[in-house]
Amino acid sequence: MNEVLNFLNECGVFFVSTIDENQPRVRPFSFVMDYNGKLCFGTSNKKPVYAQLTANPNIEICATTKDFRWIRLSGKAVFCTTKDAKSKALDTMPMLKNMYSVDDNIFEIFYLENAVATICSMNGDNKTINL
Repeated sequence: MNEVLNFLNECGVFFVSTIDENQPRVRPFSFVMDYNGKLCFGTSNKKPVYAQLTANPNIEICATTKDFRWIRLSGKAVFCTTKDAKSKALDTMPMLKNMYSVDDNIFEIFYLENAVATICSMNGDNKTINL
């Protein structure tokens, strides 16, 4: 998991794909953390991404580095929002405190269940990691 976490942090911005009825939807994310040994992400329950993940938890994430390595990460989103998880998220990325708090009813934390990451490069080096 650390290799995937480090890769996503190196990229800074990664793209999260969900399904909206039968239409794929992609948007940038930049927050990821290790929480209790799980790769976790955060969002607002007021955003379409939250509604899409609660309706269909299948998710795929893609990102690339400046040296043209890329990652494809897929799994099922499982919401695990607690005050402790929110607190860890706000400590991990303090700028989130401008939008969320541990006591709000908006900030949601989720992890990927049965996640599989594939890290690739232009020279054909591919590595699969089961999380």
